[in-house]
Amino acid sequence: MKYILSFSVICFILFGCSSSKGIKSSFSSQEVNLIMHSDSITPMRVYKINNKKDSLLLRTKSTYIKPDLKDPVLQRFVKRLYATVRDSISMGVGIAAPQVGVLKNIIWVQRFDKPDMPFEVYLNPKITKYSKKTQKVKEGCLSIPNRSDTLSSRSLTISLEYDTMEGVHITDTVEGFTSVIFQHEIDHLHGILYLDHLQKEIKEVSNSN
Repeated sequence: MKYILSFSVICFILFGCSSSKGIKSSFSSQEVNLIMHSDSITPMRVYKINNKKDSLLLRTKSTYIKPDLKDPVLQRFVKRLYATVRDSISMGVGIAAPQVGVLKNIIWVQRFDKPDMPFEVYLNPKITKYSKKTQKVKEGCLSIPNRSDTLSSRSLTISLEYDTMEGVHITDTVEGFTSVIFQHEIDHLHGILYLDHLQKEIKEVSNSN
């Protein structure tokens, strides 16, 4: 009886530890509450830079997310993030997790470079190479209300790598406007806004005169 009891206690301890590690490597309890508060088709609130608390979070770096099709929180979140970017109020071409208050490396991008221009979700996206050749594109941001600006510093072509929801690691090369969406959304994961690039461009022009 003592042996059985001791074995049960050990199993409980091991299970408890492994569960804690799972929570730490995934969403925080606050993020879980935010995500699971509504169903999968309900959009989430988009964080705005004109709100001080929102702005602080938008300037914070996101962290790795473990791909896991069996994770109900991850499943709910990617669906709600998609519902947010496709919401009639937003109607964006891309969105990043920090824009709804979740600091995880997850983005949705509309692939204008593919037939039917599908929206696709990417986990842990990372740009590995930027082309020296740039393009001039007008950008806006769901987190920067009532404003758009033209940037000329976005790379024309990028190489990137990312994880799928199934945990497959993929490398890809993207060019044109779609590459701008990737650059914009991946910037969000590092706490960077397109206004930062605009300010840099303005400063460079001023220094050259």
